[in-house]
Amino acid sequence: MLWQALVAARDLGRLQEIASILIRYGFGDMVRRMGLANALERTGRVLHWHEAEELAHLAPHARVRRALEEMGPTFVKLGQILATRVDLFEPEWIAEFSKLQDSTPPSPYPQVHQQLTEDLGAPPEEVFAEFDPQPLATGSIAQVHRARLDDGGEVVVKVRRPGIRLIIEADLRWFSRLAEAMEAGNSELRHFHWQEVVRQFTRSLRRELDFGAECRNAERIAANFSGYSGPDIPRDLPAGHDIVPAEHGSMLPSIVIPRVHWQWTGERVCVQEYINGIPGRDLAAVDQAGLDRKILARRGVHAVIKMIVEDGLFHADPHPGNLFYLPGNRIAFIDFGMVGRLTEERRDQLARLLLGLVQHEPMHVADVLLDWTSGSGGMDGDINEDALTSEIETFVDQHLGVPLKQLKLGNILFDLVAILRGHRLLLPPDLALFIKAFITLEGTGRELDPDLDLAGEALPMLQDTLAARYAPSAMIKRGWRGASTMTALIADLPRDLARLLRAARRGKLDIHIDVTHLKHLGDQVDGAANRMVAGIIVAAIIVGSSIVMTVSGGPTLLGLPLIGLLGFLCATIGGIWLLLSISRSNKADRDKKP
Repeated sequence: MLWQALVAARDLGRLQEIASILIRYGFGDMVRRMGLANALERTGRVLHWHEAEELAHLAPHARVRRALEEMGPTFVKLGQILATRVDLFEPEWIAEFSKLQDSTPPSPYPQVHQQLTEDLGAPPEEVFAEFDPQPLATGSIAQVHRARLDDGGEVVVKVRRPGIRLIIEADLRWFSRLAEAMEAGNSELRHFHWQEVVRQFTRSLRRELDFGAECRNAERIAANFSGYSGPDIPRDLPAGHDIVPAEHGSMLPSIVIPRVHWQWTGERVCVQEYINGIPGRDLAAVDQAGLDRKILARRGVHAVIKMIVEDGLFHADPHPGNLFYLPGNRIAFIDFGMVGRLTEERRDQLARLLLGLVQHEPMHVADVLLDWTSGSGGMDGDINEDALTSEIETFVDQHLGVPLKQLKLGNILFDLVAILRGHRLLLPPDLALFIKAFITLEGTGRELDPDLDLAGEALPMLQDTLAARYAPSAMIKRGWRGASTMTALIADLPRDLARLLRAARRGKLDIHIDVTHLKHLGDQVDGAANRMVAGIIVAAIIVGSSIVMTVSGGPTLLGLPLIGLLGFLCATIGGIWLLLSISRSNKADRDKKP
């Protein structure tokens, strides 16, 4: 598959460029394993090494981050996905990946104008009353322009960069090969399960390229907030301080999701309501506008926890760059390209985990984490459940007696994941995304309010979620679903048995039993047989050489027949190899014993 990519002219230059960057940042062995070294030599590309001394002194995580930045948008997005995998990387790696920024110069406007004309059905200056050709913001995948509708409403037009899909698909065509080379070339890198990370990244990036899917996510989340009131307002606030009446007499929502204009929205372009608010990073402007940081922090925390534990569809990157603050202490969320999804079972597990942390119930925490990691089997073998449970219980007990206000749930989750990482266990991708979102949420909330009591805010919501799940009506509904599934299974049982019997009569019924100990015994017998055959061959060479030594004539060395001496030399080498093989086998058996 790699050579198929190499013969494609459009990919060859890209592969050479990436290979040269990898070599310059000290990943030359990986390039050789990928089979690109000969291609570089044939094309005669000149590598620039003027930064070699500086790069040699960079920490590994800094070198990887700089290489990703230099290799372009696909790799920047990969780094941003890696920043969510707190179960794979140490904190310094996560911090380094979080530095990756995808802001790039805007695309040439003539190309943008041509693509917009194709997608909108007419030039943008004809579709909109006003259209600003100068982008408001740019990224590696898209850029955003401001426009005005005929009715006076302001909108933002998000445009996918012309030609970006071809570049990304060219990178994705050989990403799996790169991941395979990284796992094969370095035992430490193998622990990161790069091939699985790349599969997750490919799915995420292809979803992000579809702006229609992003807008559908936004609308689903907006529907979940329909009628949402948010946390209680402090009673000592002046009337009208917190909620701003709308023009028609109703109250404006505390959480705002930009409205989508579907008549102009598709895969490559989306048109959404313009949010005229204070950017989340401008806290000085928040203070100047007289907004209450504590209320903003509480509302943001309640909104994200609601998305996670109640709705199962949440904004996966709630950092200040994706937030705007509006009059009346309201919050607007933007950019739903990266969202997380959690099943009902996952949400139940999350509620039990977080309640276990807040209420200091280590067994509940350990049970949930073991459920999450039971399918991974560990990076290097089976899970030592007793050791893992004991370590988790000790960790949770350390926080016993700590007031809720002093509990930093984000840090606690990060430390728990570090315990899993120490046991070489992986989290499912949806949970890794949740933990990263939760850590980001706490950081954003504490920027607004350093005294934010995240545990205290989350506790009643978690209790309400579990209470609703175990309410009689909910249990009856789940029981009915279970009964329906069992009824369908029983109804299909005669047909399944008939198929099984037909397969048995035709001799097509295979039963596979995998017994680990028998397999190990078979490997031992196979190795012993191989060494026995090698020993017989060595003995035969010795006997044959002895006979040759008694025969006169032929070439000699030091007065002895040369062929006989060569035979003895081969027998000596074979004997040494045999002894070393036996020694290695015995050592491996000793290492496998507990």
